[in-house]
Amino acid sequence: MQTSSSHGPASRNRCTHFPDRRSFVVASTAGIAGFSFGSGMAQAAAEVPQPSKAKAQSTILFFLSGGASHLDMWDMKPNAPLEYRGPFRPIATSSPGVMLSEHLPMLARQAHHLALVNSIGASVSTNDHHAGYYYNLTGHVPDPTFLQLGNSRTPYADDWPFMGAVVGSRRAPHSQLTNAITLPHMEGAPAYTRPGQFSARLGVEYDPLYINGSLDAPLRFQAPALALEGDVTTDRLNHRRDLLQHLDSARRLFDERGRLTTWNQQQERALSLLMSPRTTAAFQVADEPESVRARYGHGINGTSLLLARRLVEAGVPFITVFWKGDEKAAELRKCASGGGWDTHGNNFGCLKDDLLPQFDRGFSALIEDLSDRGLLEQTLLMVTSEMGRKPKIGDPRSGGPSGAGRDHWTHCLTDVLAGGGILGGQTFGSSDRYGEYPQNKPVTPADVTKTVYHLMGIDNLQAFDSQNRPYNLLEQGTPISDLL
Repeated sequence: MQTSSSHGPASRNRCTHFPDRRSFVVASTAGIAGFSFGSGMAQAAAEVPQPSKAKAQSTILFFLSGGASHLDMWDMKPNAPLEYRGPFRPIATSSPGVMLSEHLPMLARQAHHLALVNSIGASVSTNDHHAGYYYNLTGHVPDPTFLQLGNSRTPYADDWPFMGAVVGSRRAPHSQLTNAITLPHMEGAPAYTRPGQFSARLGVEYDPLYINGSLDAPLRFQAPALALEGDVTTDRLNHRRDLLQHLDSARRLFDERGRLTTWNQQQERALSLLMSPRTTAAFQVADEPESVRARYGHGINGTSLLLARRLVEAGVPFITVFWKGDEKAAELRKCASGGGWDTHGNNFGCLKDDLLPQFDRGFSALIEDLSDRGLLEQTLLMVTSEMGRKPKIGDPRSGGPSGAGRDHWTHCLTDVLAGGGILGGQTFGSSDRYGEYPQNKPVTPADVTKTVYHLMGIDNLQAFDSQNRPYNLLEQGTPISDLL
């Protein structure tokens, strides 16, 4: 593992080493997830109980990995030339203030819950994924290393923390689970681990617990930390000290200079999670009625949203669902997308036949389900992506206009918010006539992140570094009051 250096941004502390699976299993239990971030660089402010003024008790962040086309979903331009607007048309929804694509008919019936933010300017110098992830997941403008290193820019120990880690750090510890959970995969692992999804300088104890899902077996979710390998049963675990040896190995990955008291807390946390039946019960999506599972959709993304609802019911403060793409299906449809929303080729066919039907079913089901259970007002929902798509159709990498793709576009995107204190049935701000740049009421990812913090009752963003010096976790941005 490379160590920290102060001789320039390209040599700063980065994490590129994946430990063996046994170490990963144990480390992830404690929320470390196999990365040695933090390295004693920072501490959160004193433990803060759950804020009583919070409008939202939980947040579900649904991240459309790859860069979802704002023009073909939320920010449609029916009066623009065909080479910009494409073939999709808008449809009426349950709210006159919300316009959606014709390929989101189920969500159109839930539009009175939605607030579309169509004026997010998130331009980054790379116009690429890594920086887009970082900006939209942390609220912080990417530093120059993103431009210098591109996809080689791995997560750094002194990165700004993921918004879910910040929320988790400000809530009292969950009695059975962790305060932040990410599923159905760690985004970008192992080839390109996307920066921005980790606790980084806040300290590894606030990293999310990462849950793995499978395209082939979407009902099976596995937290590496909660899966006992081989012949190690819970009963035998009570009588064996072998686990402690693995915990000690994970301790070295966690922080060579870590405080013993901090590690003891992680050790106790790991044992508690491994031995608690209530921990694993939350992940048993197969226990849901077939009618409910069918409403969400039987694929991994719909099932992940159903699991997210179960985790809300279990009291987890922050749940992130990273869209898991089917690369084989994308290849068959010539999406040139890697299986996600990065639709460099055949943008409209891939959206119409694959991505939008899955998204429409799953996300509309989540809103409907939470509303029916009386949970929507206390659960903030957010849909975002690392970027929008280029308004002018035709990516040179897929044959130009004939390839019908949309290239990267970090200059403008739409976020969608619902529940948790959000005033639904509205569109906030607008982009220009082609959807290229924000025009009215421009905002940034920092403003959106501050809105999430505000609704979760988090207004004090002070933290302390390893020298006990105070700093602000996010100085930029202001909550978007019109959404509240």
